[in-house]
Amino acid sequence: MAYKILKREELNSQVIRMDIESPPVARKAQAGQFIILRVDEFGERIPLTVADTDPERGSVTIIFQTVGKTTMKLAGKREGETIEDFVGPLGRPTETEGLKKVAVVGGGVGCAIAYPVAKKLSSLGCTVHSIVGFRSRDLVILEKEFRAVSDRFVLTSDDGTAGEKGLVTDALKRLIEAGEAYDEVIAIGPLIMMKFVARLTKEYGIKTVVSMNPIMIDGTGMCGGCRLSVGGETKFACVDGPDFDGHLVDFDEAMARNAAYKETEAREREEYCRLLGK
Repeated sequence: MAYKILKREELNSQVIRMDIESPPVARKAQAGQFIILRVDEFGERIPLTVADTDPERGSVTIIFQTVGKTTMKLAGKREGETIEDFVGPLGRPTETEGLKKVAVVGGGVGCAIAYPVAKKLSSLGCTVHSIVGFRSRDLVILEKEFRAVSDRFVLTSDDGTAGEKGLVTDALKRLIEAGEAYDEVIAIGPLIMMKFVARLTKEYGIKTVVSMNPIMIDGTGMCGGCRLSVGGETKFACVDGPDFDGHLVDFDEAMARNAAYKETEAREREEYCRLLGK
């Protein structure tokens, strides 16, 4: 079965949003869950978080950054074309019940994961403070969407070209020290960002949840590729997560494992670019 691309939109030079026709996933997917897709029958399996759904239309929104061979192939697809596989929803939904006030912290393309969580919390009547960070203005995504579901919205950039100059941890610390009392902080973005958000919130005793996206193959817990150390125990992101207690995650181990195939990924990307004549 092939899955049609209903809509394709370039959010910036590196990030693309697609609506994929998949009524079963659209009916069941919840904030925090993900899908695994293959672009074609010869392609690798990659996990992508569900950024939004439209059950009536039967569509699922994915947002991805073109960083490797598979995402480059996916980015080359156009509206009306199809992809080979689109499996999900996988993983455990983000736990949102009972939360009254939450800071949602997103970094870079991780904001595509943070947005549906902020949207869900807002729909439940939770007070949502969204803090999102990017390297520069030209990389900002989903600003309008975040503003629509946030009681307070803070945009930061490394170079000061968007919002306030600085890191998301700077903005979060300022809000906490100004007296904002959060039931929970939910951080989603680069591993290094989540590590330092968790380190900050631990100082203040604020529960912190992070969304982990390690190397993943089958998405069912059988291959063990997505294993993490959480509180000294081995967990599998695809079935135990992707959300975990940020104060218990061994981020240094996770970063080392994620870097294990960087050279291989770079070679694959370069070879694919050569084939395309780029």
